[in-house]
Amino acid sequence: MAIRADLLEKHLRDILTLAIKHDAAQQDALVVYDRDAALSRALEAAYRAALPGATFLDFAVAGPDGTRAAIDALRPCDFVALVQSQNFRLDDFRVRIELFKRGLTTVEHGHLARIPEHEEEIYVDALAYDPGYYLPLGAKLKARLDAARSAAVFCAGTTLRYTTGFEPAKLNVGDYTGMANVGGTFPIGEVFTEPVELSQVNGEAMVFGYSGLDHLMQACTPFKIHIADGQLTGADHAPADFNQVVEMIRGVEPVWVREFGLGLNPAMHKGRMLTEITAFERMKGLHFSLGAKHTVYKKAGINAKRTRYHVDIYIDVERVELDGEPVFEGGAHCV
Repeated sequence: MAIRADLLEKHLRDILTLAIKHDAAQQDALVVYDRDAALSRALEAAYRAALPGATFLDFAVAGPDGTRAAIDALRPCDFVALVQSQNFRLDDFRVRIELFKRGLTTVEHGHLARIPEHEEEIYVDALAYDPGYYLPLGAKLKARLDAARSAAVFCAGTTLRYTTGFEPAKLNVGDYTGMANVGGTFPIGEVFTEPVELSQVNGEAMVFGYSGLDHLMQACTPFKIHIADGQLTGADHAPADFNQVVEMIRGVEPVWVREFGLGLNPAMHKGRMLTEITAFERMKGLHFSLGAKHTVYKKAGINAKRTRYHVDIYIDVERVELDGEPVFEGGAHCV
């Protein structure tokens, strides 16, 4: 199916206007792109239509030095879009982090070559930005998570209980008011946190997908995982490569179940998946992370500099309760 150029352009205009709040009269814009994937070529064309006054830089032509020079010429609050079939490499120059350090507004599209043709429509749909949906829903879920003292996750035949509260939830809903950085990786749509006491998570859950050894989304027949004292202790009838992922983590650090992520993006869910795992993380539903690593939340006894793994798994959830009241049920948020 051909990528709908008109729809993609509309979504980018909405992101620029409603989320990023880019002012073309006051702020310069730079789009760094490659043409190695159908989606990267389509996004380049859509940005050219949405940002006619921007500077466009082909990374294959400019290279790291030319890209760095173009970024050096920008002022704080100017805008940069990164349209990448994989990830641009600038030696030790970490592009998005460096852009934020310079006060530049950033929208990043990464690993576009990982999205096969039959998923391109899903990716384009996932870029749709509706603040009337994301902002109030995100605020309500954050308030519920921040106030919660317990939680329960129900899947078919399983229950996972959190006898602990949660860390202050973080929002990825396109509202950057009061934030140090404006922008990030798109598509967006997520409210995430983790248990205050990692060890106070016990029970079972069903998994329908996970990040594989190749860093791609692996869909599978749902299988049961067992969690005791906050760590993964077993998996019934799991795919062989899932077990390999777990053993890879376990060989370095405890297999903690850390992130508790409520995805909001209605374009993606169990029945409408993306192979690109970073984008699919925003899918409407629930995901956890396995491993000791989490760059947002610090925990006593876990040396953040020595942790290595944060592997997403996707829960075949029927209902999520906070303090006994549902916040997600039947495939929909209910707050």
